Amino acid sequence: MLKELLNTGFGAAAIIKERVEEEIKILEEKGKLKKDDAKSFLESLEKKGKDEEQKAKDEIKKVLKEVINELGLATKEDLEKLKEDLK
Repeated sequence: MLKELLNTGFGAAAIIKERVEEEIKILEEKGKLKKDDAKSFLESLEKKGKDEEQKAKDEIKKVLKEVINELGLATKEDLEKLKEDLK
């Protein structure tokens, strides 16, 4: 379910990006937007998108760690410690 949710979000973002690029091209062609301004705008959108993606990934990791902790599941670190204790 999580994977589908992420894919849906990324798909929506891709569609929005395409539409924004189309609208910017139209504005450029009509002379209402300079090419440099359009490029700068798209770059800032891309950076913001990457920042938001990282925030989402960080939040997902945080939530998953909380769930693992609440369920009492063994972590990689727990297993490594157990291996060392058994030696």
